[in-house]
Amino acid sequence: MSTLITEWNPDDEVFWEKTGKRVARRNLIWSIIAENIGFSVWMLWSVTATRLPKVGFDYTTDQLFLLVAIPGLVGALMRFPYTFAVPRFGGRNWTVVSALLLLIPTLSLAVLVTRPETPFWLMALAAASAGLGGGNFASSMANISFFYPDKKKGLALGLNAAGGNIGVSNVQFLVPILIGPGAVAAAIGGYHTEAGIYLQNAGLMWIPLILLSAAGAYFFMNNLASARSNFKDQMAATKNKHTWIIAWLYIGTFGSFIGYSAALPLLLKMEFPAVTLELSFMGALVGSVARPLGGYLADKMGGARITFWNFAAMGLATLGIIHFLDEKSYAGVVAMFMVMFITTGVGNGSTFRMVPILFRRDHLRAAHGEGEAAREAALITARRHSAAVLGLTSAIGALGGFFIPRSFGASIKATGGATTALVYFFFFYVTCMGLTWWCYMRTRFLVNRIPSLAEADA
Repeated sequence: MSTLITEWNPDDEVFWEKTGKRVARRNLIWSIIAENIGFSVWMLWSVTATRLPKVGFDYTTDQLFLLVAIPGLVGALMRFPYTFAVPRFGGRNWTVVSALLLLIPTLSLAVLVTRPETPFWLMALAAASAGLGGGNFASSMANISFFYPDKKKGLALGLNAAGGNIGVSNVQFLVPILIGPGAVAAAIGGYHTEAGIYLQNAGLMWIPLILLSAAGAYFFMNNLASARSNFKDQMAATKNKHTWIIAWLYIGTFGSFIGYSAALPLLLKMEFPAVTLELSFMGALVGSVARPLGGYLADKMGGARITFWNFAAMGLATLGIIHFLDEKSYAGVVAMFMVMFITTGVGNGSTFRMVPILFRRDHLRAAHGEGEAAREAALITARRHSAAVLGLTSAIGALGGFFIPRSFGASIKATGGATTALVYFFFFYVTCMGLTWWCYMRTRFLVNRIPSLAEADA
């Protein structure tokens, strides 16, 4: 089987049914696996940081929130080069490389958490390396966008993103089990504290899976010749106003998802220290599952409509969290965060669904009346620009993984609680509602569905 595919036209229905669908599905499956592990590694410190005081580390609350936040910042920054890596090196090749790079954060964590004398700067450096896992999303989404026809991108990108996002839930559910105390953690063995905590297992447990994903990508994924483009072509997408509008909205959706996922375990630990029930993993799970729903609803009802009302729901959920924090109700806070996570998932799907629609529409309009060859060239350019925008907006959106934990840490340090940070988040969601309405709902064009070529030329 050749790893390089030179002829690829997914919008040709005959080609798609005969060849394209099978190849695209195989690449999607291994892309999801690799991205899932990337997300898991990215969020390792959301769980690890909460256990450091129990194993002898004398870090302040603000420092613990910083350890949770640093991978978010690095992951966001890494998404810029990762976006451009797919057209430069090939989707299959880069998936292999990006998977193997995850050995750096997992091994460094496994070593340092067994040494309570580790200085904070070195621990922060190890946490920063976990950001490599955050970069995987951008390259994965950019890569998969080339494999599917425009009319099927919503579901494909939703499944790819959801499969990766579930990695956050995986790490927050599995790591507490595998670090102990308990029989499973003890069976793995190694260094442990008097409390029976095997914290190094949080890193070691992912190594076999990392190697599996790298091997699967090497043997079963493909590079697409049509995905190749130079840096100048990709940067052309940054001149389009939609790139920056979608980026702002994506901070509100994905930034909230990854930021709350990172901060919630530590936030609940600080606000409700007497509660031992581990429920934080549920938020990332429901948010991940809701993501394909957002893409589906956007296909049926319009991306702008779904995104607008979704931000309204996020604002109300924020007010609910503030209310139950003031009431000291653990059940209420968790319930409101579950609502918040569902809306982040729906918003992620609906916001990303708008990208290929917008760029296809604009490029087809520009090629109107210039013949079949011009239309085909416009579609290719639209796919390349859409892939670049998916990566760039995911990078900007991922900054929420840094700002939300840092905001909670700063709010708790300054006021003793998280309410101040949540008030700022509420007003940010209001700006997202206003931007969605102004740019996509007040005009005659609603980001609703992909027009046919005939409709676009009409």
